[in-house]
Amino acid sequence: MIDVPEELAETQEKTNGAAGRAFITDLPRLTATFLDRWDLRLDGPPMHGMCALVVPVVRTTDNTPAVLKLQLLDDESEGEPIALRIWNGDGAVRLLDHDDETGTMLLERLDPARMLTYEPDSRKAVLVIARLLAHLTATPAPPGMRRLADIAADMLNRTPPVLDRITDPTDRRLIADCAAAVREVMAEPGDRLLHWDLHFDNVLATDRTPWLAIDPKPLAGDPAFDLWPALNNRFDPDEVHWRFDAMTEVLNLDRERARAWTLGRLLQNAVWEVEEGRPLQADDLEIARRLR
Repeated sequence: MIDVPEELAETQEKTNGAAGRAFITDLPRLTATFLDRWDLRLDGPPMHGMCALVVPVVRTTDNTPAVLKLQLLDDESEGEPIALRIWNGDGAVRLLDHDDETGTMLLERLDPARMLTYEPDSRKAVLVIARLLAHLTATPAPPGMRRLADIAADMLNRTPPVLDRITDPTDRRLIADCAAAVREVMAEPGDRLLHWDLHFDNVLATDRTPWLAIDPKPLAGDPAFDLWPALNNRFDPDEVHWRFDAMTEVLNLDRERARAWTLGRLLQNAVWEVEEGRPLQADDLEIARRLR
């Protein structure tokens, strides 16, 4: 038996409602099912992120340490095993097994005590992110992957009523400018395999290589759409330009296109926040002001 962390249950309740409650209720049974199916034994207390339960295990057939990742299958999570298979442990955590029906994955075990978040030099950490992104996004996305083209078109369609609900004229103008920037580049949305969520908590160390990416929310698109998390994490307004310049240089990106797609991430965040009745995030707005 496993104990489901209360924080994960609360997040699933808030985010996914009845489906989230059903997922949490089923987690002990689901865990037991895959411990048996893949010949695993528990090897420590479960961990969790925003969406998934991660259970340390050992594969009994060869004593391989691993983790069992259980998550609610949705548009974002369904692409994760596809991307991990393509990257095949090169720059990202290695996928050892996968169940299509539930989205459950068996992954190589990394070291959560050696997370990029704990790197004291934020510039060094940003360069780690940039180099990983340059490597991962060099791969073309497979057919059928979610597309940035569709995501961009959807958020532009949702922008007009969002703008009507932003009362501050300066913020409204800023979000409108972000939408205009996306319109300028959306005719060429790109075709690379993107991670989409490569922030400092999603980079862990391992003995076989210094750093590996975890937890992708993959889509097909322009690598510039992947820069935002490293600008927003451990936010420092005076570092925005340095981080942006460093990442565009490492990834060899056109600066103006990179600026437009990065402003697109603010637009995406703004649409989500306003539609959910939440205020715009001050850090997001400041990044956009400095890049604009």
